[in-house]
Amino acid sequence: MAYIREIITEGHPTLRKVAKKVDPAEIADPMFQQLLDDMFETMYDAPGIGLAAPQVGVSKRIFTVDLQDDDDAHGPLVMINPKFTLTEGEVEATEGCLSVPGMVGEVTRFEHVVCTALDRHGKKTTYDANGWFARCLQHEMDHLDGVLYIDKVKNLRAAMTEEEVAEAEAVAAGTR
Repeated sequence: MAYIREIITEGHPTLRKVAKKVDPAEIADPMFQQLLDDMFETMYDAPGIGLAAPQVGVSKRIFTVDLQDDDDAHGPLVMINPKFTLTEGEVEATEGCLSVPGMVGEVTRFEHVVCTALDRHGKKTTYDANGWFARCLQHEMDHLDGVLYIDKVKNLRAAMTEEEVAEAEAVAAGTR
């Protein structure tokens, strides 16, 4: 059974640490698999489209992604020890983060990335990502490096008006 874990917020020291690489032998451990299930449960409950292990207080190079769109290639995905093998182009868009609730701002990211990682069974996988999917992978990868989107943002602002609150919620839920 999966459990909802607490999402830690900006100011917690774990969010600023470089997460530790996962030993592939650890992946088959039932406690590791429980962590993955808990991360999905927590991400969906938030609601969000990506969640890095450091956001639930676990300093390991793991994140989950599910854009919850019509493309099965966009999730649900587990990324263990991910790394980018290609980054190109630039695009700016509004972002929010479950660990920085109620805030939004514009971040410039790569338009296209190729990411390799181990899946939840320890199998090497490669994802060729564009647009929103590429942004999500970069946002979650930043968490593994102790970086928050507020470190890169332009025009960081509190969601004050009904429209901004709706935008912040949509960004966090991945519908923007």
